[in-house]
Amino acid sequence: MNFAEANPSIHFILVNDGSSDNTVDVLHRIRVGHEEQIEVIDQATNRGKAEAVRVGTLAALQMEGCAYVGFWDADLATPLDQISNLTKVLATRPELAMVFGARVKLLGRQVQRRAIRHYLGRVFATVISLVLNLPIYDTQCGAKIFRATPETASLFAEPFESRWVFDVEIVARFIQRRAYNMDSVQSAIYEFPLQEWRDIAGSKVRPRDFFRAIFDVLKIYLRYRR
Repeated sequence: MNFAEANPSIHFILVNDGSSDNTVDVLHRIRVGHEEQIEVIDQATNRGKAEAVRVGTLAALQMEGCAYVGFWDADLATPLDQISNLTKVLATRPELAMVFGARVKLLGRQVQRRAIRHYLGRVFATVISLVLNLPIYDTQCGAKIFRATPETASLFAEPFESRWVFDVEIVARFIQRRAYNMDSVQSAIYEFPLQEWRDIAGSKVRPRDFFRAIFDVLKIYLRYRR
């Protein structure tokens, strides 16, 4: 794993979510030669992406000397070399609690996204902004880094209500944690326009999942509304 060798200060936790194929064997092969830098968590039963992310994040927070924790989509739609861009923002902005990657197609950036996903994403983002009362551009990008603090740990302490849009639930919990002080919330979250992101062939996300996600947003709203 060339990236791990080039970045020895970054540790990885790979979570197998009860896969019935040889996924866990692949993860253990990746770990060979990097045992001090890579950990594998094998969940015996499938519990969904939200729980896999929660378990992995809590494990990362327990690592000694950990300054930042985060999660990254396994398909590497966001290349791993983007990690340093997000952590640099946290390092230079002590008031921030978290940095989210944002898929914004700007000149000079390589963001390749299918049109249907882009337009459904914009509709979804508008709904989320209204529900959270927060002008957030992209909650669903799978590239997020958090400052390793007790506050962050509290966001992952309990299983998520949502299996589909747990990213939105993280923000909803953060708003609740900050006692619905929206100025405090907005000053602590930063969206970083990614330099590179691309749709990966074989993605499990389908247009009909948009409607399942909207239902989950309703559940989040009912649970975390002020």
